[in-house]
Amino acid sequence: MNETLFTSLAQARVALGCWRADYNDARPHSQFGWKTPSEFAFTSHSRRDLALRYADGSAPAPVATTAQPGKPNCQGELKTG
Repeated sequence: MNETLFTSLAQARVALGCWRADYNDARPHSQFGWKTPSEFAFTSHSRRDLALRYADGSAPAPVATTAQPGKPNCQGELKTG
């Protein structure tokens, strides 16, 4: 990913989604006893297991909504005059 030049945000999202799925669901990690992170989450402590199973991720939620192509964002535009 460090050397990838993305041509659009959509391309970056697809590539990162594929990488995340591979990293979490396909590749075993030595620190997890050669289990994938998903397998490890289901076999770890029951309280932490539930938190990991239903978490949408650790990244904070976006502050603003994504602009839709072809739809003006009137709330974010500055008025002059």
